[in-house]
Amino acid sequence: VHGNLPALEKLFAIETSATDLFVCHGDLVNYGPWSNECVDFLETKNNCIKLKGNHEQYFIKGHYDGINLVAQSFFNFCYKKFSHSSQKVIQKYGANFETDEFIINHTIFEKYIFMDTNLSENMIYKNQIIGHSHQQYQRECSGFKIYNTGSLGQNRLHINQSNYLQIDTDKNLFVLKSFTHDIDSVINKMKSEKYPDLCINYYLSKKRI
Repeated sequence: VHGNLPALEKLFAIETSATDLFVCHGDLVNYGPWSNECVDFLETKNNCIKLKGNHEQYFIKGHYDGINLVAQSFFNFCYKKFSHSSQKVIQKYGANFETDEFIINHTIFEKYIFMDTNLSENMIYKNQIIGHSHQQYQRECSGFKIYNTGSLGQNRLHINQSNYLQIDTDKNLFVLKSFTHDIDSVINKMKSEKYPDLCINYYLSKKRI
């Protein structure tokens, strides 16, 4: 989600009536201008499981340990605005959610797993649902299926496109889905809050005309 409240609200507007359970599997916070509001929004949903991603870990530790200058700039700006009450909430998020058929977590061994990433057999022991790489796909490894949900709030190719995965557990049906959201409202909010130019230009560069 990455602090993109309009995308999060649109997902629930589209899918709420037909969905028994939502799973947010990490990176609800950072980048977008509504990290606190996204945390608060999911707290109002009784049918939502929340898991930690690497950005929850950064916000819990109070430190971004990567070297990417864009990510560092976003963290330095967004963390200062993240409330103590929201930090206490995300500390309670889980690490994974597992059923008989599959396991959902943020990623596998903290790695970016893309469609063409080489995976060893000992990395996969069950059908997996992951995120982290912001790339939506379905693939197989060692006889197991891997689904990457993509990104709801920060698609790295076209930032105004939201991706997610819908599962029908009765039919054992997995459907990769997407919709377009209003990214201008996100960028305008970033400008009004005086995000660094590096951050705003990053979003503008990913906007699909």
